[in-house]
Amino acid sequence: MARRFRGESDHKVDAKGRVSIPASFRRVIEACDPDWTEGLPPRIIIVYGGATRDYLEGFTIEAMDEVDDKIAKFPRGSAKRKAMERLYSAQSIETVVDDTGRIVLPAKLREKIGLDGMARFVSSGDTFEIWQPDAYDESIAALDDEGFDPDLDPSAYLDGDLG
Repeated sequence: MARRFRGESDHKVDAKGRVSIPASFRRVIEACDPDWTEGLPPRIIIVYGGATRDYLEGFTIEAMDEVDDKIAKFPRGSAKRKAMERLYSAQSIETVVDDTGRIVLPAKLREKIGLDGMARFVSSGDTFEIWQPDAYDESIAALDDEGFDPDLDPSAYLDGDLG
């Protein structure tokens, strides 16, 4: 089982698309890259997806290997396999974390989610998300439209009893 990301934080994105990855996220990225050793840059996969995605999703190498294994179980040429291959292979990039803890987000990805100076990194289990901060805030506000009770402690949902 891959290590988990924890926390959220905002980071400046410079004009060249460089952004610092939270330090705690970097430790998970290093631990989950089987080829990483001290002195080498750890690798991650950034999935940007199609028109319905308004965030970027960062996968460790181990997490993406798990996804690739699941995709490979579908029949070659099936519509479901093609859709997943497009999302996780074609609509993604592999990048490295440089020695200062930054990655470069290409202009295409920054434009897709409207990054204009700040990026919010949000943990999501064995992946993390990169959002334009206002869009993330709006996505949280919309949760109550999906049957989420904002007045209830979210830990109540852990046992699955509340629908």
